[in-house]
Amino acid sequence: MTSELLILLWSAASIGFVHTILGPDHYLPFIMIGKARNWTLKRTIGLTALCGVGHVLSSVIIGAIGIFIGIQLQKLTWFEGFRGNLAAWGLIAFGLVYAIWGLRHYYKHKQPGSHSHAPGSKATPWMLFIIFLLGPCEALIPLLMYPAAHESLHALILVTTVFSFATVGTMLVAVWAASLGLSKVKLHKLQPLSHFLAGVIIFASGMSIQFLGL
Repeated sequence: MTSELLILLWSAASIGFVHTILGPDHYLPFIMIGKARNWTLKRTIGLTALCGVGHVLSSVIIGAIGIFIGIQLQKLTWFEGFRGNLAAWGLIAFGLVYAIWGLRHYYKHKQPGSHSHAPGSKATPWMLFIIFLLGPCEALIPLLMYPAAHESLHALILVTTVFSFATVGTMLVAVWAASLGLSKVKLHKLQPLSHFLAGVIIFASGMSIQFLGL
């Protein structure tokens, strides 16, 4: 193993961890939706894993195609940025709609004899999956895949694998730890507003990505 490859592997692990922790969209949506809908930890972690794999795999596939057919890095970077904008606005829209529904849900439940179900119980996981599928790992292609490809195909596979495990692993640990912690906290007064609060936090996560570059 060359020193260049070793540096790339350490960089892949570090970037995978840091870009996940600094990006609240990587874990807050799952934590908040899981809490609001009273999902089991297993279900919340399962959705996180599915979305995490989709998030990484989409960039890996695009990067691999770009490398093997010789697309200029600048064009790939532009395309990844475009996908990032779509994903951020998707998260903003999802959070806003969910918050509005959550507020309506709260006021309906204040009325005697009222009852309402969470909207799109089956659709919500798929909406999150599509948003994460659109969301790129911005650093992966220019900082890791292209330099690794100059080393060898073996280096490209190793670096991509390390980054993928670091990213998805960090997402899973963050969601697991926060969900476990929240399960111990009893916020009875806020429980009726849980859907609204989940929507607001998801909306804020999307805004932080779009306008703060997190």
